[in-house]
Amino acid sequence: MTYPPNGSTAPPGHGAVPTMPTVPPQQQLPQQTRGAAPPAPAPPGAPAEHRRTAWAEGIDRLKSAATTEPGRLRIIGAVLALLVVAFGATTAWQMTDRSAAADDVLHSSQPLSADAADIYRSLADANTAASSGFLAGGQETKAVRDRYENDIRTAAEKLVTAAASTDPGSPSAATIAKLNKLLPEYKGLIERARANNRQGFPLGGAYLRYANDKMQDQMLPAAEDLYTKENQRLRDDYDAATPYPWIAIALGVVAIGGLAWAQRRNYRRTNRVFNHGMLAATAASTVVLLWLVVGHTVARSGLNASYDHGVRSLSVLHDASIASLKARGNENLTLVSRGAETVQVNGRTEDKYNVDFEKQMATLGDKLAAASALAEGDTAAAKPVTAANGGMQEWRKRHKVARAADDDGNYQGALDKIIGSKKDKPTGDCFDLVDENLDDALAHEQAQFSADAGNGRDAMTGLSVGAAVLAVLAAAGALIGIGRRLSEYR
Repeated sequence: MTYPPNGSTAPPGHGAVPTMPTVPPQQQLPQQTRGAAPPAPAPPGAPAEHRRTAWAEGIDRLKSAATTEPGRLRIIGAVLALLVVAFGATTAWQMTDRSAAADDVLHSSQPLSADAADIYRSLADANTAASSGFLAGGQETKAVRDRYENDIRTAAEKLVTAAASTDPGSPSAATIAKLNKLLPEYKGLIERARANNRQGFPLGGAYLRYANDKMQDQMLPAAEDLYTKENQRLRDDYDAATPYPWIAIALGVVAIGGLAWAQRRNYRRTNRVFNHGMLAATAASTVVLLWLVVGHTVARSGLNASYDHGVRSLSVLHDASIASLKARGNENLTLVSRGAETVQVNGRTEDKYNVDFEKQMATLGDKLAAASALAEGDTAAAKPVTAANGGMQEWRKRHKVARAADDDGNYQGALDKIIGSKKDKPTGDCFDLVDENLDDALAHEQAQFSADAGNGRDAMTGLSVGAAVLAVLAAAGALIGIGRRLSEYR
């Protein structure tokens, strides 16, 4: 017999009441949205209300990476590589500019400055030779004639060289064109003066004075202007070649400092003394920085020496030579004009050309004193300057004697003392002594300039390319060093 179980719970069967499943609580909608239509979708192309920019997401990822050691290492490696590459690129850029400027000093601007000075000197010397030949009349020597022709030829050749090296349309090009136009005009006047003088016509002296005025008032000022412009160009090249590359030096210091900090950080975290990659990067960066500082210091020293003992001395010697040539020309013209042109000096009537002679001789004395001071300590440079100064002093003495004879009415005696005779030593010998020694001094200073400027330029040879190559190697070393540390986290 079967008995039902004890308890009040009804046994399963057809008459049992089924149990209802539990319904989870429903989320209540806000009161204001009950019964409302669902929000319309945003129109196409409209920005999402909470969309983040790529920059913000990148910053978040960078912040997230910076919280882990591998992330920090990657950032450090990228910064170090960027610093080293920037250091190398800046060094290459700045040293390329300075090397190009130094090369221009040696091969472009200084030679052009010297050519401009030679144009001035050739024109002044041609004028002097022409007046000397005029004084000799029909007895003009072949040496004087050849000297005049050589001076005219030299001036023409130098003008061609200067024109080829000058930018079209520049002020220098206009000055050269002016001189090219005036040169044949001057030469024509000299030939007319010679032709009339050989026939004994007084008109020859007028033509010579007219030619001298054209030379003094138009040609020599134009040549001096060209010389001034080329000297300014030379100074600009020096200014571009000699300043220290401070930007590259600063970047080098920062890059090496960053590498040192990274290695110290690595040591403190791992107790490893050396990281070969970063050590190689530090060594390469240090080599570039030392090469940059030492190389440019040597180059700067050579260029400064070429300016102080070359360009400055050349400028003073050129001025002395020009003053000597002008003085000789005025001395000759004093006898050519025979008092036809006068000026008032302190209430007295003086011969114009003799007054100019005294001015040029005073300039010559000042320039020789300056050249002697610049040549102090250099025997080879001082010797010709001393000899030129001695010639100038003797020239002054002989000129006074010639002027005394002319003032006394002894024109032939004065002429003999200027151009020479069997019994008189002419002032022309003193002029030649001054001129020859100044040429020797100029040749010495030109050689000194070339040597010093060449040494300065050579000190920068290969620095641009070497800095770029070493910077790439240093950046690779830094990345390799960081990569070795990152491999420990894989």
